[in-house]
Amino acid sequence: MSILEVKDVSKRFGGLKALTDVNLSVRENSVHAIIGPNGAGKSTLLNCLVGKLIPDTGSVMFDGQSVLGRSPHEINQMGISRVFQTPEIFGDLTVMENMLIPIFARRDGVFRMHAIESVMNEREVVEQAEAMLEEMNMTDKRHMHAASLSRGDKRRLEIGMCLSQKPRLLLLDEPTAGMARADTNNTIDLLKQISEERDITIAIIEHDMHVVFSLANRITVLAQGTPLVEDDPQNIKGNPKVREAYLGESA
Repeated sequence: MSILEVKDVSKRFGGLKALTDVNLSVRENSVHAIIGPNGAGKSTLLNCLVGKLIPDTGSVMFDGQSVLGRSPHEINQMGISRVFQTPEIFGDLTVMENMLIPIFARRDGVFRMHAIESVMNEREVVEQAEAMLEEMNMTDKRHMHAASLSRGDKRRLEIGMCLSQKPRLLLLDEPTAGMARADTNNTIDLLKQISEERDITIAIIEHDMHVVFSLANRITVLAQGTPLVEDDPQNIKGNPKVREAYLGESA
């Protein structure tokens, strides 16, 4: 069963066709990777999936509801969370304070920074944050300022913040970008754990093929804004269309 359906989506920026008649179906509780060369339209597609961009034509449906024209808060309330290329955390707050924010916002809809001290006194919210920090293996870093974390730990914190919103769909935009190999492998292990232990669908945009083939059970390849092929990982590696798109080899 599909949880996300993209139908005939096209997007133009002036004279540039970023996406042309894109169709995509993401199965519930799968890990679906969207890959392609630079300029293939991956980020544009992702921005359409979260309502940041509205396609010129076509539809994006999540669990039978359109995401188009909705605010970021509405998107989150639908059950969609996004991890950006650069970790979106509050560097001047502690790891614990960062984790409190999405839990409070999920409950009350709005979070104001001056409310941090009062939230620290809400036992239920604090317990949820502590449980997520334990799941992210960050309990020992709870009092550290987020700005002092390594790139890998910043990403781990951001993923935990997203999971605190209890999403059904987690969108990741190059989650291992700029990481050392050890941090990349740790992130792969974390995402595997999340996929196996949670009732969640993951869609990932990633250039690192080690990450893609370690995680995905379905892959869509974009080229010049158009889906080139969608298949299982074992069939993607040797596909001549994929070799041509990435390596310029004749199909």
